[in-house]
Parts: sequence; structure tokens; C-alpha cells
Amino acid sequence: MLWTCCSLSVFSIAVAFVISSIPSVNRFALKHHKFDLPSARKMHQRPIVRLGGVSICFGTLLALGLIGLFVDLVAESSFSAVFPSKVLWVLGGSLAFFLIGLADDLISLSPALRLGLQTSVAGLVWLAGVRIDFLTLPGIGLIQLGWLSLPITILWLAGVVNAINWIDGLDGLASGVSCIAAVSVAIVSFATGHPEVALVMLALSGSLLGFLYYNFNPARIFMGDGGSYFIGFTLAGMSIVGLVKSATLTAIVLPFLILAVPLLDMVAVILMRLKNGQSPMAADKRHLHHRLLNIGLPHRFTVLFIYTLAFWTGSLAIAVAGIPNSIFGVLGATLLLGCSSWRAWNLAQQN
Repeated sequence: MLWTCCSLSVFSIAVAFVISSIPSVNRFALKHHKFDLPSARKMHQRPIVRLGGVSICFGTLLALGLIGLFVDLVAESSFSAVFPSKVLWVLGGSLAFFLIGLADDLISLSPALRLGLQTSVAGLVWLAGVRIDFLTLPGIGLIQLGWLSLPITILWLAGVVNAINWIDGLDGLASGVSCIAAVSVAIVSFATGHPEVALVMLALSGSLLGFLYYNFNPARIFMGDGGSYFIGFTLAGMSIVGLVKSATLTAIVLPFLILAVPLLDMVAVILMRLKNGQSPMAADKRHLHHRLLNIGLPHRFTVLFIYTLAFWTGSLAIAVAGIPNSIFGVLGATLLLGCSSWRAWNLAQQN
């Protein structure tokens, strides 16, 4: 009963805070000329505020803080019982990543400094115990990573952060895909005995849903690097705490399935850039959303189509986790994806 009450409350608080705070963030950014300007690589045609991550970050943390205070004062439990130290370290890392991204939004950090700061924060979180210590591979079994745990954990944390950042190319795309991923992690975490991780994911999904009210096409505000960094680190860190701690193959598969859309998009773009002799960090229009637009799909339908992909992979992850009746979710997601694909094919043929 307590967890159900906390879950509903943390989600509602986050939604309410973000929806109510975005207008103030917008006014502040407009006053101080903090815009994302149009360019040949970007899809928007007018300057748009890029500080929406402020509301996402503080909406999530405020909701969790208030629920922790409620549990501490009213429910006769302790804050640490609800949010163990590893969860708090992930949230601290998420806040640090938000500040790195916010600094980049405001003053434009150099790539080397940005990477150095990201690596340092991820390394500190690893030292605190949020780490990938082993892998379970089919036919081989459990492999202890030893010293490789550090680079693999940093690669996972930084990789997810940049995957979310890179998919933020259309109105509502990154926020919607991340919201679906957060809900998927929450469902699996509740079912596998990690309600504290689920609470964090529900707070994040509430913030993202509130932000999507302003961010869906036509967007009135962007999340900026601060928002995408915060979202990516929270998803990546909580996946380690809640999903990859058991010595089973599914523990490794689940986070990759849930985040398959942004991760595969990032890997495919990097490989194409390397094949063409370009830097893997060079900006271009090779992302999935660019390709869908190029075949003639409308902006909104492209975003909704990628939502269906994220929903499908999330439903697969929930089924792989062994949650009862999850097969019906997979069937529904597969049907939705099939209908969306048929519609996309028709739209492409018309163009």
C-alpha cells in the first residue's frame, strides 16, 4: 500500500511541477537570450528556448525528495530505507551530469572538457559501488570483469547519455522515447523487487510527461543538453542498480532492450561515419528520424512511429523479465508497430 501511494504521488508531483514551472523557465531564457537557433542541420525554423532540462531535473528530484520526507515523517520508515545509498549516488551523478549539460547550453564547453567531466563523474559513481561487475554470456556463463568493470561501466553510462542526447532531433522525440523507457524500467523493477528504482523511474517519467506537454510538435521549449544528460544518466544508472545485478542472461539483455532505439541509432550512425572516414562525433543527418523524414514521413508521424518502436522493445523487455501476462503487451505492441509500419509505407509511396 505504501509503495502504491508513493508511486502515484511521485508521478503526480513531478508532472505538476514541470507543467507549472516551464512558463517561468521560458520567460527567464527569453529574457537572457538562451535560444537554440535554427541551422541547416536542425529541424526548427525559429529560435526556441533550450533550458527545459531545468524543469525535468528539479521536477524529478523535488518529487523524490518530498516522497522521502513523507516516508520519514509520516510512514514511520527512514529515508535511507526508501532510497539506498546506490540510488542516491546515481541521483547525485544525474545532477552532476545535468550541470555539465547546462553549462554546455549556457557557455558551450569544449568536447574534451565535456568528456573529461563526464568520465570523472561516472568514475566517482563507480567508486561508490554503482558498477557492472560481471556479464553472463550464453554457452560461457558468468564472467567476472575485474578491472574491466570501470571502463565498461563508464562506457555504459556515457553511452546512454549520448544516445539520448543524439536522438533529441525532433520535437518530442527524446522526451517521449525516454518516458517509455522509464516506465518500462519501473515495471520491471517493481516486479523484480526494486521498488526504490521504480520510484525514481516514475518520478522521471512524470517529469517527461509534463515536459512533453510543451515539447511535442510544435515545440515551445527544448530540453537542451542539461535535460538529455540528466535523463540519460538516470536511465543508465538506475538500470545498473535495478536490472543488471543478478547473474542471469536476462539481467544483461533487459537494459539493452529497453533502450534499444536510441542505442542502435547511435551505433549505426557511428559506424556509418567511420565507414565514410568521418569523426564519430561529427554532426550530420544520418539518424533514424532524419531517414524517416527523407522518405516522406511527416514530422509528427515520424515521432509517433519511433514511439511505437520504443514501446515494442519495452514490451519485449517486460516479457523477457517474466512478468505475468506480459505476452499480451507484446502482442498489442507488435500489432501497433505493424499498423504504423503499414501506414509509414503508404506515406512513403505517396511521396
